[in-house]
Amino acid sequence: MTAYDSPPSPCPAAAAQGQEHTPWHAGRPSLILDLDGTLIREHQPIDGAAALLHAFRGRFVIVSNNSTHTARQMARRLRGMGLPVRASDLVLAGEQLVEYLCDGHAGARILMRASPALKRQAAACGCRLVERDADVVALALDKGFDYAALAAIARELARGARLVVSNIDRTHPGPDGQVVPETGALLQAVIACTGSRPWHVAGKPGPAMFREGLRRLCSTPADTLVIGDNPDTDAAGAVRAGLRYVLVGGGPQAMAATPTQLLASDCAARAALPQARVNSA
Repeated sequence: MTAYDSPPSPCPAAAAQGQEHTPWHAGRPSLILDLDGTLIREHQPIDGAAALLHAFRGRFVIVSNNSTHTARQMARRLRGMGLPVRASDLVLAGEQLVEYLCDGHAGARILMRASPALKRQAAACGCRLVERDADVVALALDKGFDYAALAAIARELARGARLVVSNIDRTHPGPDGQVVPETGALLQAVIACTGSRPWHVAGKPGPAMFREGLRRLCSTPADTLVIGDNPDTDAAGAVRAGLRYVLVGGGPQAMAATPTQLLASDCAARAALPQARVNSA
């Protein structure tokens, strides 16, 4: 079942914005999709994720703040869940951080706290990884992060190293309402300890990953729609990049709870942040 096979359902969240009620799927847009909370929750696909990907086959790219896996690893993992995703369909914050280090800090001494897979990729790309006397501290999701890691980062930042991070998400949603800690939680520990703020953030809500998504789709902002679950990264990032968006999930600004509900809906996409968020910003 696709968005074109099902009867429309009302979308009061969009109507309350006073927007013209043009269905989100009008004009057959290309899609920039979030991953965690939109298509999967940890190791479980969300209802309708596979149907959404099949309905927009060849016209989607997944732009995720995941900073644990490489695209090849993630594609294999998603295919194991029954989701038809290739490595080339994935733009991941961890890999974008590695690309930034290679392009912007060639030859620099880098203290990297990240997953083993991401550190291997950085080394393979020519990054000079060190344990001390670093020029740059690179922080991604490191499930082995501990007091010693925090102390090492604090030491290098006190020496004048620049801090760069994959993303600022503090959590992402897991199965059964679980909260899964993210890179931003580690970043908050670093900020509390050192007062240092990131010199560069590779992931959403910055526009770079959305631009990369558009490049891979060979599409334009006018012909592309963002579907995500997080107002602070997906919606805010879409607006910064000049893209319309739809939110799914259990949040108050969501237009549908799941991809299945979205496919059955004629909700209108938004081009601006909800007024409540603008007023509280």
